[in-house]
Amino acid sequence: MKWELLELIGIVVLSLAALMFASEKAVKYILALADHFGFSDTFVGLTVFSITTSLPEIIAHLTASMNILAGTLDYKIVSATVLGANIGSDVIQQTFILGLVVIVIGGVQFKKDFLITAYLPMIGTTLMCIILGFDGHYSRLDGCVLFGTFLAYLIFLYRREKKAKELLGPPIKSKRVDNVAVDTAIALGCIGIMMVSAHYLLLSIEKCVELTGLGASLIGVVTIGVASASPELFTAFSGIRQKAVGVSLGTLIGSNIANPLVAIGGGAMISTYWVPRPLIFWDLAMETITAALLLSYLLLKKEKGYLGRAGGLYLIGLYLFYLSIRIIYFPVD
Repeated sequence: MKWELLELIGIVVLSLAALMFASEKAVKYILALADHFGFSDTFVGLTVFSITTSLPEIIAHLTASMNILAGTLDYKIVSATVLGANIGSDVIQQTFILGLVVIVIGGVQFKKDFLITAYLPMIGTTLMCIILGFDGHYSRLDGCVLFGTFLAYLIFLYRREKKAKELLGPPIKSKRVDNVAVDTAIALGCIGIMMVSAHYLLLSIEKCVELTGLGASLIGVVTIGVASASPELFTAFSGIRQKAVGVSLGTLIGSNIANPLVAIGGGAMISTYWVPRPLIFWDLAMETITAALLLSYLLLKKEKGYLGRAGGLYLIGLYLFYLSIRIIYFPVD
């Protein structure tokens, strides 16, 4: 059993590495294509960047749902794994990574408009996931509601795009791509690698759950969830280096909207999901409450919308608290 577990852990690590490598390359080429066609900062930050940096979660859900339909993976284990990964990725982004961004910059001024049109909808998506998953199941109808909400949000952003092109700052300068067809083919090839890697990752995690007795959602939170947040981390700091803080914030917040609506919604439409209780009563609840408290603080304080380094440290501490409680009190599903 010991050697079998070590072998499975090795496969998990290698699969994660392949998933992250392919994801980084796919994100790079897709973002270059988006930039090539001249999308503005608003749309890139909240839609294009957020969707492309959410590719690990989206591909994991797509792979999981296809395996559920085919009957090749256990329905409850694979559901808990991808849901835990998705929600765990969201939590680390809006606490630990956002806190790092704030500390590196030295403080962030959130525009009221951004808080209302991006941060508030992010809280709304987690509330939707709690309500729809409270019965312990995401049905195909639930998936349609989540995915349809994202499409409605895109239409809302597009209409705002026409009225105010500088919601998050000055537009990004367009960079031309030498060969659109080649870059598109490379991006699609990377997505193919991601799907194969995700398949072996989920298969190995299922066997780890059977051997260890740990909850699949917990394994998803601390492995795929953390690894899946790396594209957002890289993109956020890339935005800082290019002095495009709006892109950094838009990517982190937008990804927290795209993850549940596109990944969970799309996956549920395909295969439905079983929802473990810890995700409802701790992960999603913690994500919603902490985000709501931060939003209230930013809107009600004297210096409205400003978050300094102390706030960044608070967010990092909040993530460590969340993870500790998750591991100690909710180790099984």
